[in-house]
Amino acid sequence: MMHDYPDRLDAFSLDEEMPPQVRQQGLSKVVLTFIGLSIAIAVLVTQIDWQDAYDRVFPAKLATAPVRTKEQVALIAATQADQSKVAAEGEEAEALNEAIPLGKGPIETALPFYITDTSITNSEKALRCMTQAVYYEAGFEPVAGRYAVAQVILNRMRHPAFPKSVCGVIYQGSHRPGCQFSFACDGSLLRAPGGKAWSEARRVAQDVLSGAVTSTVGMATHYHANYVSPYWAPKLHKITQMGAHIFYRWPGNWGRRVAFNGAYRGGEYIPAVSSLANMNAGKTGELTDELLVADAPVFVREVTDRRADNDVGGRIDTSKGWRLTMPMGMETRSSTEAVAPVQLPALEATQ
Repeated sequence: MMHDYPDRLDAFSLDEEMPPQVRQQGLSKVVLTFIGLSIAIAVLVTQIDWQDAYDRVFPAKLATAPVRTKEQVALIAATQADQSKVAAEGEEAEALNEAIPLGKGPIETALPFYITDTSITNSEKALRCMTQAVYYEAGFEPVAGRYAVAQVILNRMRHPAFPKSVCGVIYQGSHRPGCQFSFACDGSLLRAPGGKAWSEARRVAQDVLSGAVTSTVGMATHYHANYVSPYWAPKLHKITQMGAHIFYRWPGNWGRRVAFNGAYRGGEYIPAVSSLANMNAGKTGELTDELLVADAPVFVREVTDRRADNDVGGRIDTSKGWRLTMPMGMETRSSTEAVAPVQLPALEATQ
């Protein structure tokens, strides 16, 4: 701070102009600075978590939960409930989905995302989780649809209603029927991925984690297949349809870009297979975490499948311990052809 006193050329102390309480505040800042330096030294010496240390000294600075309106709380509850319960399926669902008009107003483009956490563990896990989501949620959708699903995940991560890590968003609710992404708890991970489609999904994941943005879906935080109609669909702002997926954002300012101010926190974590909901129901075979970690992903039952749960005709009965290890032809023809030369000689030897 500079002062202009033309009639006073001698040096003076700023404290002379300050009341006692202001000088006391200045002393407090010195004390706080000293405490801060002590914490920094302790971090360097003991390698403790600096954020934890800071929070212990300055508890008033701890982050507080975002304030939400009753409407926002109700929307979160509706969209995070058991997603297996839908308003309609099949043709009826398609008609209901068509009846929902597109929301008015411009489609805002999300900001690019880059993982700021340089930890190799975090970046590798984030890439794996994103690849899994793109593959199992949209692996056979048009390429643009795969990028759109990845964009929804990043949008969620930045919104105050969702976790602040890539894996956290993808596996949110996976320990209960309300899992946010169906593949995380319906057994899809037990189906081995096709090589080509998996590589394509990984490339999409790498792109979106390196700044690629899909402007078509804007600030979308929700989507669903067009052959189902969730109860929450009419409550949100419908943006567009890409392939078999219909995309939505939160209504009002909660769905505007200004609300997406959450910061990436890292701490990427892939849950154990044994903790995923519905995955182990009725299984007599042993499931290990290696299945999830190695991406060795029960054949997914279609929504239109009306057979009883105990009718496994035409399907693999995973409750008996079976595992689908041969890639499906629709996923990768080359993999199927590669297996044939090995299996045919063995088959001929038994005849």
